[in-house]
Amino acid sequence: MPLDWATAELLEQMAAGGGKPLHESTVEEARALAAGLADQVGPAPAMFRVEEHSLAVPDGAVPIRVLVPLQQPAGVIVYYHGGGWVVGSIDETDTTARKLAERTSCSVVLVDYRLAPEHRYPVAVDDSWAALEWVGEHLSEIAAPGVPLFVAGDSAGGNLAAVMALRARDRGGPPIASQILIYPVTDADFERPSYADPENQLLLTREAMVWFWDHYAPDAERRSEADASPLRAADLAGLPPAVVLTAEYDVLRDEGEAYAERLREAGVPVNFQRYEGQTHGFFTLLMLHGSERGFQQIVKAVRAVIYERSREAAESVQ
Repeated sequence: MPLDWATAELLEQMAAGGGKPLHESTVEEARALAAGLADQVGPAPAMFRVEEHSLAVPDGAVPIRVLVPLQQPAGVIVYYHGGGWVVGSIDETDTTARKLAERTSCSVVLVDYRLAPEHRYPVAVDDSWAALEWVGEHLSEIAAPGVPLFVAGDSAGGNLAAVMALRARDRGGPPIASQILIYPVTDADFERPSYADPENQLLLTREAMVWFWDHYAPDAERRSEADASPLRAADLAGLPPAVVLTAEYDVLRDEGEAYAERLREAGVPVNFQRYEGQTHGFFTLLMLHGSERGFQQIVKAVRAVIYERSREAAESVQ
């Protein structure tokens, strides 16, 4: 279907601003552009409690923000922001995360993993894992003992969420109830049809993805590692159920859908939806109509897990 009119209008406004393409920008210019887009998403819901923590990791620290929407949260979502591992922050994702917390009744933990090129692969992966381990150890304080734990993320954050699900499986926990992958990066392959389609060169282009990967993992050989390209993991069996969102007009569409298919083939339940008329970034651009549709899918999926967990707990005490 045609590109969503609200998205087309946003792209026209951005083009009228005369900014240069991302792949021709400096890192600082790209970060400023991302921050400018984040400023347009509107007011953030109030939280019952907000906590700021700093996790000590080798050669540095990882800030995390815990958003608690109500006194007794029903679950915990660890959310990894997008931005090609180069741009983005927890401040820029705060409104989206608060909305997700409010709608799901779950605490949301934002992870400010260190960015490339200052910190190249696999630093973002290791930072993300340190945060997930910390959340697993503090689940009862963030919500309550035994509540479901989700990993989620958009774009490069979806890549990190998928990798966290793999690591948690391979390292014996923490147990993940579901992985929520929003137009995720799953493979360093720029030759897929969705990369070549000129209609997809919108908010995210093929050249921009090359630029991101060159900053994040300049050693091309390491890009084939499962911690960088989870689609190349040898075995996806035993992973937690997945919620996968892709966009019709997105260079990442094909790799996200290929990952969903490989998960299905491995016996992993997959709740998949391609959003027609949408482009990359639609979920976190809260002023776009497609964002609400994406939220509805995720909120419904999270609530289904919470309901099933509550039902099983009730049956166990009968």
